[in-house]
This record gives sequence, C-alpha cells and structure tokens, in this order.
Amino acid sequence: MSESVNQFGARRKILLLATLFALPVVVAYGLYFTGWRPTSFGNHGELVQPARPIADVALILLDGKAVRLSELRGKWTLIAFSAAECLRPCESNLVKMRQVIAAQGKEAGRIQSMLIVKDARARDWLNYAIKDYPGMRAVVGPPEAVDVLARQFTLPAGSPLDNLNRIYLVDPLGNLMMSYPADADGNGIRKDLARLLRVSRIG
Repeated sequence: MSESVNQFGARRKILLLATLFALPVVVAYGLYFTGWRPTSFGNHGELVQPARPIADVALILLDGKAVRLSELRGKWTLIAFSAAECLRPCESNLVKMRQVIAAQGKEAGRIQSMLIVKDARARDWLNYAIKDYPGMRAVVGPPEAVDVLARQFTLPAGSPLDNLNRIYLVDPLGNLMMSYPADADGNGIRKDLARLLRVSRIG
C-alpha cells in the first residue's frame, strides 16, 4: 500500500514539474497564434520592421566631392534631412547627433553623422556652420538623387523632406533600422545606440 502511495506521489511530482515547464511554452504559442505582439522592445525610437536596405545613389558633398552612398557604409550612421534652410529644429538635431556620438566615448569612432539637404539655400548656412560639427558629412545634392534617397526613408509619418525633422539610424550594412521624431530625447537615442554598439560586431 505504501509503495503504491509513493509511486502515486512521485508521478504527481513529475506531472507537476512537466506542467510548470510546459506552461510558458503553451502561453507563448497561444499569444503568438492569437496575433499578440509586444508593443515595446525597450527602444526609445521607432523600429523599422523589417529593416529597410537603402539602395546606392550618387551624391555630392558640401566640398564638391562626388561620392556614392555605398562608400559611406561601414559605420552606424545618424542621418537628418533638411528640405531648405537648416532652421532651429534642424540645427537642434545636429547638436543632438553630435552629443549622442560624443557620449559613446571610445566607441564614438564607430558612428558617423550626415545631413542631407536639397535646397541650395542650406549651403550658405552649412559653409558657415560646418566647423561646429566635426566629422559630419553634409550632402548637398544633386536634387534628383536626394529625392530618390528621401523616398527610401519615407515612413508612415511622411517623407523626410516634409520638414519632419526626424533623425534616422542606418546600420553599417546600409539598412534603415530606426527613426526618431523631432522631439526625441537625446539621452534615449544615446541609450539605443550604446546597446547596439555593445551587442553588434559590425561597424
């Protein structure tokens, strides 16, 4: 009798353990097949899903040098667009990008920043202000190429040339990964980038 009781107790313990191990799997499958997805991944920006490959395009830098976008790959890139003159929101983004990169310390060399403008009026300001943003690449055309590039960065919020004043994050392989609205907290961008640099072996 006691042996039967012991066997029953042992089976019950095994069944209980099996249930405890299986429950998370069952719950996960249930959530998956009912269409539930987490609303936050711990990012401070808006994740582009899936990551969007940015096609190569021929560009002109502020110093007149012709360059292909593919030549600028190899680093994490923070990008801002300006449709015309780089006014206060645009300039605020440039300051934000500069601070975010500097805050990465010894990892700062793995990141670059880029301002892309279409309107010739922005060039006068850039020629004057570029010294305040060391290392930043300023793309000034040609207009047709900037239009092609902007279409690739267009998200549900609109085109980057619609004065959205967003900051975009492109990975070292040339994929658009994240987007930050004009009022994004620079500290949040810093944290996202620090996390990516920590776990990534590229760039």
